[in-house]
Amino acid sequence: MKPIKIILFLIVLFSWFHPLYAEDVSGRQYDDIDVGEILFGHVGDSYGWHITEWNGQHISIPLPCIVRSSSGWHCFMSSRLEHGHTYEGLYIAQEGKYEGKIVEHSQDGTEVRPFDISITKNVASLIFTAVLLIILVLLTARWYRRHDASQEGAPGGFAGLMELMIMMVNDEIIKPSVGEMHYRKYAPYLLTAFFFIFLCNLLGLVPFFPGGANVTGNIAVTMMMALFTFIAINLFADRHYWKEILWPDVPLFLKFPIPIMQTIELFGLISKPFSLMVRLFANIMAGHMMVLGLVSVIFVTVKLGPVINGSMTVIAMLFGLVINCLELLVAFIQAYVFTMLSAVFIGMAHQGDAHKEIS
Repeated sequence: MKPIKIILFLIVLFSWFHPLYAEDVSGRQYDDIDVGEILFGHVGDSYGWHITEWNGQHISIPLPCIVRSSSGWHCFMSSRLEHGHTYEGLYIAQEGKYEGKIVEHSQDGTEVRPFDISITKNVASLIFTAVLLIILVLLTARWYRRHDASQEGAPGGFAGLMELMIMMVNDEIIKPSVGEMHYRKYAPYLLTAFFFIFLCNLLGLVPFFPGGANVTGNIAVTMMMALFTFIAINLFADRHYWKEILWPDVPLFLKFPIPIMQTIELFGLISKPFSLMVRLFANIMAGHMMVLGLVSVIFVTVKLGPVINGSMTVIAMLFGLVINCLELLVAFIQAYVFTMLSAVFIGMAHQGDAHKEIS
């Protein structure tokens, strides 16, 4: 039997028997399922890394909580706050504006957030991705330390794949966009940004540990990535770049005494990293929402009977498979676009050197 036939057989088999599991082990019917809770619960951050559910028990990896409250510093594992428990006056808010965050009661009885630098799921995933990226780079460098590429030729296997991607990003994105004079200075950052975003996107598509974290779909993460590009653009820009912002070549009445053009240029200065931040965040978040929405259809249609539920299960699984394949492409495209735009913006900050080369 061909693989595609096996996959279709499993889908049909699952859709036929799925209504038998309409009631979970705790006795709760899926007809009252909260789709919003599923969607935002999976794409949101948390203090523990959820693995699965077994016999009604949530299996998760507790993560360290580091909090400074009104009573001082507290360091403990997130398992102490599970199931609504309180530890040293701290607990996780179940509703309100601090929902899902560690809070405490103030003297007037209201909930307040302490200073929180806990290692959450997204932070743990960031650390894991950074360590994984370092390992991949070191493994690639190991091949070059042990072989002479000028005599043995290009590497094969994993080292060859990494060389292919590195050369593609360096030669097709960084070098043409930044320019011959400065691309070597920015290549380490831009290559790191590309592979880091790409790995985060790929791990976000893996539904089991150590994947499943919505890292690049978190606007705080994309904001910091955009901030690094903002610093790289403006900290090392040449005089020509700042002259075009502070005193552009336009009629005098457009820049003095009312700085009209300067104001416009300053807004452009901010809009570049802002566009990088929102583009990456929105595309990754939308992809996760689409996949989770399709999965939710399976449980929402349970109360409609086995025929409709079975049919919708097949459709949801097929569309989910297509969306996941598309998300693999999006994972690469978003890393490519972020790196390309960052390189273009950095190159625009060195236009003075380009004018010198032309003259």
